[in-house]
Amino acid sequence: MEHLYEKTLSSEQLYDGKVVKLYKDDVLLENGERAIREVVRHPGGVCVLPLDDDGNVYMVKQFRYPFGEVLLELPAGKREAGEEPIECGTRELSEEIGAKAGKMTLLGKLYPTVAYDTEVIWVYLAEELTFSGGQHLDPEEFVDVVKMPFEDALAMVLRDEIPDAKTQLGILRAAARKA
Repeated sequence: MEHLYEKTLSSEQLYDGKVVKLYKDDVLLENGERAIREVVRHPGGVCVLPLDDDGNVYMVKQFRYPFGEVLLELPAGKREAGEEPIECGTRELSEEIGAKAGKMTLLGKLYPTVAYDTEVIWVYLAEELTFSGGQHLDPEEFVDVVKMPFEDALAMVLRDEIPDAKTQLGILRAAARKA
């Protein structure tokens, strides 16, 4: 048997929420011992870096309850059941900043919390933007759109002024593509 593995022996759902489900799993470790793993199951999401023809990036400011503060982030959202990542990114781009992209390029994916969460976030670069109709926010969603030069957003990431991981990754990967 291969080294570095854990085998699930049983799984019990403890919580079934709107965004996440919490499970308590009994696992067999590679040394024959058993352990408990608490796992948050999440449908995943998408983060989009909208970049206009003038080199501006569009971000959103919103209050993030777990941290009790307003954060600056790239537009992003949770995938709906059966929704492909690119469809989710297209929807979120329209909802959060009122834009459509003529070109969507996958920059990669990230596992934001590997120790206990199944969430995967796909990161896209959106180009050839057109704007029409404004935002289409969910009833519980309140965001302000912020437009800034891409270089300013990159500088903010490098100065540790943007703590959101998906936003950092999107900006850094887009910068690497430009280099």
